[in-house]
Amino acid sequence: MPKSRRKKSASPARKKKRTASKPSLAVSPLIEARNSPIHGKGVYAIAPIKKGTRIVEYLGERISHSEADDRYENKGDDGHTFLFIASNRTVIDAGVNGNDARFINHHCDPNCETVIENSRVFIDAIRTIKPGEELGYDYQLTWESTDEPEELALYACRCGAKKCRGTMLDREPLDKKKPAKKAAKKRKR
Repeated sequence: MPKSRRKKSASPARKKKRTASKPSLAVSPLIEARNSPIHGKGVYAIAPIKKGTRIVEYLGERISHSEADDRYENKGDDGHTFLFIASNRTVIDAGVNGNDARFINHHCDPNCETVIENSRVFIDAIRTIKPGEELGYDYQLTWESTDEPEELALYACRCGAKKCRGTMLDREPLDKKKPAKKAAKKRKR
């Protein structure tokens, strides 16, 4: 199993830096986990959630990338892990001491997004969510063009969106992405 795809990528998340630390949102009165037609369990709104609301924090054991790779190396690739990249040093394994945030399913027409602040991952509403609606965000799982088609097929999307792209994988493989250009520094003369 390719190492790069086993973790929910930090790339779809907005990164913010804040000076004051907010308390953990381990449990939210706005949501509950229950069976989902998309995949296994899902997370559903039990109250109206306004656009911009911070819903819950993605919690679990905080481990290194190498520990995550070692831990799941022999698991077998069933397309089902609870790993989220929080930084270039930290992976959150929600399979150990995780909360309901781990059950938020991928969706090609998401109503949530992930936000990373100080190596913590939060789920925020990007539009108003009605009670009974399942929460979802775009996983944008990383992959490489050399990955086996059988392995990639494990990441088929079943979100049911009108414009479903058919996969939870990022649109481009890692090895084909162009490196981000750094902003030119202005020189003072």
